[in-house]
Amino acid sequence: MSASAPTSSPFTRAVVSSMRKLYPESLADKSWDNTGLLLEAPFDHTRRQRNSALLAIDLTKAVADEAIARRDSIVVAYHPIIFRGLKSLTFNDPQQSTLLRLAQEGISVYSPHTAIDATPGGMGDWLCDIVTGAIAPTPDTKPTIQKSSSAHYSHATFPQPQPSSPATPVPHVRNTIIPSPPPVPEGMESAGMGRIVTFNEPQPLTAIVDRIAQGVGYPGGIPIAIPQTASVEDLKIRTVGVCPGSGSSILLKGTGGKIPDLLFTGELSHHEALAAVERGSVVIALAHSNTERGYLRAAMREKLADVVKKEWEAQRAEGLKTAGADLKEVLDDAECIIDVSERDRDPYGIMIRQI
Repeated sequence: MSASAPTSSPFTRAVVSSMRKLYPESLADKSWDNTGLLLEAPFDHTRRQRNSALLAIDLTKAVADEAIARRDSIVVAYHPIIFRGLKSLTFNDPQQSTLLRLAQEGISVYSPHTAIDATPGGMGDWLCDIVTGAIAPTPDTKPTIQKSSSAHYSHATFPQPQPSSPATPVPHVRNTIIPSPPPVPEGMESAGMGRIVTFNEPQPLTAIVDRIAQGVGYPGGIPIAIPQTASVEDLKIRTVGVCPGSGSSILLKGTGGKIPDLLFTGELSHHEALAAVERGSVVIALAHSNTERGYLRAAMREKLADVVKKEWEAQRAEGLKTAGADLKEVLDDAECIIDVSERDRDPYGIMIRQI
């Protein structure tokens, strides 16, 4: 390497810079979250990686294997694989082993997590777009069934949502539940955790459920909790609280004691869901990462690809002015690839009894 100190690859730095522009780290909830560049793998120009990034929700061993096989420069993993302080890095722990393998291969890891939740146009607003019909539905595809080793059960997987064209949303007002503390980046005044959608006119619950099914890729079922005295067909919804992942701290505590008509999130505990329906609200909880994963393919991949392309072009042009022979070949490479992991999935599947 021409530099005296170790550094990550030039393309990795372009991806990190682009992520920070799209989803500012200052918007993450640093009181508990761990975001940013969590693993900076040293760059070796003699066996450099491809100019490619792999997007995933969870950095599992399977996703790491995929990134290594693809020779990616960086994995952008929404959930931070390093969440609490590490006292060691050994192969005895599966997650630590994954980090060591990636570092050995020259693959860095960046985790944006709650920065994506809070950013305007991020994951929370994408879920609002689904609820309000602001994005056109993807084609209705039936779930595919993959037979398991059991003769009596099968494992079902469902198509991931694809980038969609804008559609005319149901008239509504959208507000942030917990605004990000100042100062916020210019143009991001609506940043913060969670969203409240207030429809101009109450909407049939069945219509909202249909939009959610379309937006997240037509799952085989929608987990829903309703008051025992109500029926799905008769319920009308005026307000929807939206929060990706585990939304209880936002939807139950951040709304000033007034719970929305519908809580749309990844998960609530049994008692939290029970408390909500006892107060007359409806809960839709899709399983934690099923409210997150679709955003990567439907929105984030294209956004990041556009910004990284410009960032990489600028860094190449500047770097070539002073680059030595070892870096010139790297900076001459205009390739720029952003892909979504094919191996990333929620840990929970659906087993279907074969009758």
